[in-house]
Amino acid sequence: MSGRAATTRRFRAHLIALLALLLALPSFAAVAAPATPVVSPMASPGATPQAGAAVPWWRSGVCYEVFVRSFFDSNGDGVGDLDGLIEKLDYLNDGDPKTTTDLGVTCLWLMPIMQAESDHGYDVTDYFKVERDYGTNADFRRLMPEAHKRGIRIIIDLVLNHTSDQNPWFIDAASNPQSPYRDWYIFSKTDPGYAGPWGEQVWHPLPNGQGFYYGIFDKSMPDLNYRDPAVTAEMKKVAQYWLTTMDADGFRLDAVKHLIEDGQVQENTPETLAWLKDYGGYVRQVKPDSFTVGEVSGATTDTLEQYEPDLLDEYFHFVFAQQTLNAAQIGIGRPWSQVLGGAVDRLPDERFATFLTNHDQTRTGTALNGNVDAEKMAAFLLLTAPGTPFIYYGEEIGMMGTKPDPRIRTPMQWSGGPGGGFTTGTPWEPPQADWRTRTVAAQRADPASLWHTYQQLVTLRVANPALNGGTYAPLQANSVNVVAFTRTAPGQQVLVIANLGRTPTGNLTITGAQSGLASGHYSLRDLLSGKEAGTLDVGADGSVTKVMRASQLLDHSGVVLSLEPD
Repeated sequence: MSGRAATTRRFRAHLIALLALLLALPSFAAVAAPATPVVSPMASPGATPQAGAAVPWWRSGVCYEVFVRSFFDSNGDGVGDLDGLIEKLDYLNDGDPKTTTDLGVTCLWLMPIMQAESDHGYDVTDYFKVERDYGTNADFRRLMPEAHKRGIRIIIDLVLNHTSDQNPWFIDAASNPQSPYRDWYIFSKTDPGYAGPWGEQVWHPLPNGQGFYYGIFDKSMPDLNYRDPAVTAEMKKVAQYWLTTMDADGFRLDAVKHLIEDGQVQENTPETLAWLKDYGGYVRQVKPDSFTVGEVSGATTDTLEQYEPDLLDEYFHFVFAQQTLNAAQIGIGRPWSQVLGGAVDRLPDERFATFLTNHDQTRTGTALNGNVDAEKMAAFLLLTAPGTPFIYYGEEIGMMGTKPDPRIRTPMQWSGGPGGGFTTGTPWEPPQADWRTRTVAAQRADPASLWHTYQQLVTLRVANPALNGGTYAPLQANSVNVVAFTRTAPGQQVLVIANLGRTPTGNLTITGAQSGLASGHYSLRDLLSGKEAGTLDVGADGSVTKVMRASQLLDHSGVVLSLEPD
């Protein structure tokens, strides 16, 4: 049988198994999907939404990370740009819930778009201008209403920790001890002699040989000195400009754990936390419905507890990301469930951001060895779990890539034609070797593709309150390969079950002493197919004790079941 036929048969078998899986489980009241996945109103900043209260838009949506340089080139110069992003907005969300040719995401994170010295953009030379390769400030102001009318919010990368060494502030400060910018950076007459957190050189000699300056990431990116109030004041002007004049919806804040050092203590200092609390409050004051999400690289729940609850809105949970990949690859769910459960229990209101990989890491497709079943499983876990999910551009088609950095930020593979559908010219970075076959065009034409899995799961999450803002309660299964949990919102409860293993499960026993479900008898409905899927009883104490008897739950498959009270 051909590969396409085999994949299609397997896809249909999975759907059949989803329905077979429906015999006796917990309780949930399903609601019809909203007519349109619109942008939700913002709840009070920092508050835990009460029953019936509006869920913040950034908690109820799905975000998509875009490297503008690699997304779509509108003018044939080989570099992606803002005009190209505008052309591709309908791919991300066309604003029409009846169509299935868009992903349905409701939020974009744009990697740095401010004027910078390098291709990556994390060495800013002018915080008030759009990178010339991408267009103009007017182009960005044209982008925002186009995104908003499609139900898409846009947050932009804000690089606070450092600037470029070619930034006029640093050029003046480094050459002139009397410069008004001298205290904006960190200088020393002698080399303090200590290394950075990962053993790197952090003290770099000045070009004139008259001392040293501090730069935790590289000599080309000197750190700003936030002990000088003038630096904080300037960065507040930057935030205000992008939130008001440019109408951005918020910020992804880069490298926030390194903002203020205390000698050799170079991350997560009390001064950093106090500064972020003030800055996050300022951003919310300027634009109350804005979203701030911080990068605390390598963050565990223990680390993130220091940053909660009233500094930024959310932070990326790096350990969750790694455990999601591990679960999809190895097939054992307990470590993933433990990390997720700990985050839910200890981080208020489930305010953390989830992802699989990002622009600094080996791509998901490579990390999972191109195993499409494992990639689908990772997507399923990401898009049904609590937290605000982020998808790295190209992840929805399984784009490959490993270090160095330009090779994990290669042009989007739109089609197998000239330029990969990305450009009519020569791309700024050569595409991956599989650019002719692993494309958006090919996968949108294949209903069993990874792209369709992402599209269905994103649509499902955005349309269902229990998935996009509901509370979480873990359940237990009699198989190490199975994870099960409930998501509950006012008016809706769902049960999520996933078989991470490489073999069908056969019969399952699902139990839970604290399921979060009201007692009663329920009918089950598969939210993907809309078909009835059996019944379930929940005890008076909310416990789930029924045995689910399914013909089998296929390997690398999952179901989302809504429970409707009889």
